[in-house]
Amino acid sequence: MWCSRLLSYPLSQGQCSSYRARTALAQLNRVLEAELESIRGAGTWKSERVITSKQGPRIHVEGSRGEILNFCANNYLGLSSHPEVIRSGLEALEKFGAGLSSVRFICGTQNIHKNLEEKISRFHQREDAILYASCFDANTGIFEALLTPEDAVLSDELNHASIIDGIRLCKANKYRYKHMDMQDLEAKLLDTQKHRLRLVATDGAFSMDGDIAPLKEICSLAQKYQALVFIDECHATGFLGPNGRYETRPLGTRPATGLNMGFLSCGYTTGPKALINLLRQRSRPYLFSNSLPPAVVGCASKALDLLMESNAITQSMVAKTKRFRSKMAAAGFSILGNDHPICPVMLGEARLASVMADDMLERGKPRGGWGCQVVVSRADEGMASDPLSL
Repeated sequence: MWCSRLLSYPLSQGQCSSYRARTALAQLNRVLEAELESIRGAGTWKSERVITSKQGPRIHVEGSRGEILNFCANNYLGLSSHPEVIRSGLEALEKFGAGLSSVRFICGTQNIHKNLEEKISRFHQREDAILYASCFDANTGIFEALLTPEDAVLSDELNHASIIDGIRLCKANKYRYKHMDMQDLEAKLLDTQKHRLRLVATDGAFSMDGDIAPLKEICSLAQKYQALVFIDECHATGFLGPNGRYETRPLGTRPATGLNMGFLSCGYTTGPKALINLLRQRSRPYLFSNSLPPAVVGCASKALDLLMESNAITQSMVAKTKRFRSKMAAAGFSILGNDHPICPVMLGEARLASVMADDMLERGKPRGGWGCQVVVSRADEGMASDPLSL
């Protein structure tokens, strides 16, 4: 009887709101747990391995005994632990403080930010450059600011997630061409001639495959059909091309070509001055994110100095990449990529890639295991791997 009275008792508005909130939260938890379980069941669960030392060829990882070899960072040239880079970051920290507490256009621009932008544009032989908090921000900040419904963007089907998400945000007509397929790209360029602007977007080097985009052919087609080219150089600048300048200028492309890459925990876009000015006015990640901390700017600036002073670091990395790839191939492994320090070791099964990554960690050689259409165990090998470690 008391139960029936309780059920018939009218709930107050506050009680109803609380009940609905608990019900909605319980429903959310059920949905989330089902999603998480499906990830576990597919063998693609990603776990964070906690490093207790600085980044380098040999690191300490929580739960492991002693030093282990690091084969999974994109610290290709080993500059994250270079003593001059660290010293430059400390000097910037002491002189300019820990942060700006502001976006760039209010009170978040220091002379070191402008100096780094000038240095980047000089390194790439471009008119101007703009800094972002991350490479992801740089890629999500350009397409929406530049392209309208009158325009078209043509994207390689295996482009990085940041390019994909950046393109999703813009209102341009969207086309995907087959991975590094120049016939398909030309067909798409023919089909899109009615649009005001056409932008071909590609990774310079593809971060999962180690493939290097055929820039000469891409830029030749862009010139033929009066299109622009956008290149993500995150996995190229510093070690691909003459003196690490993985760029299109020597290939005879139009000067309006824009380039984007990331460097030492920051991102940037380089290109024509008018384009950079537009990004300063409209690029939302730039407008609504606090400025890069001075220490990061100081580190990035010194890293560029080292690259412009000598190509010794670059040449050392190239030699070690060739050695690693040849030794792995001799051991019977199938390695993809075009002599890039990203060395995809083909295993063919997602669970096997995950198991191998865990086993390598136990043996003292951590690698990143990824499940894709073709499953790989991914090794990033460069300056961070000294000859003895290799």
